[in-house]
Amino acid sequence: MFKKFIFIAGTLLGLSACQSASLTGGEDLDILGSWHIEAVQGKAVIDYSPAQLVFAEDGALSGNNSCNQFFGKYQLDGRALTLSPAGSTMKACVDALMQQERSVMQAMSEVTQARLVKGKLQLKDADGETQLVLSKQ
Repeated sequence: MFKKFIFIAGTLLGLSACQSASLTGGEDLDILGSWHIEAVQGKAVIDYSPAQLVFAEDGALSGNNSCNQFFGKYQLDGRALTLSPAGSTMKACVDALMQQERSVMQAMSEVTQARLVKGKLQLKDADGETQLVLSKQ
């Protein structure tokens, strides 16, 4: 009976260790490449929106904020993520895309952490609220 208890306890401990997939220290998420923005601050993006983020290996950030192209930098340390857009083009689009663009830019400034869940990259603020949901292109 005691051997059975030890076996079960060891199995449960082993399984719980397998499920703790949290990142610690310097282990970064794999966010490199192009990501389509699916949702901004809880709202789905407009159908066929070109909104995307592109993370380059050298820390460069670029993409489309729904209407205009933008560029800047990002810094990733484990799950801690900072997005620093520096500039963008200035063309005008339809009102709906312009509003979505403002939401994307505001959301990017709020991001402090990243999390990969079922293939979706969730970018969250300091309170744990999801600001952006991205899918790999």
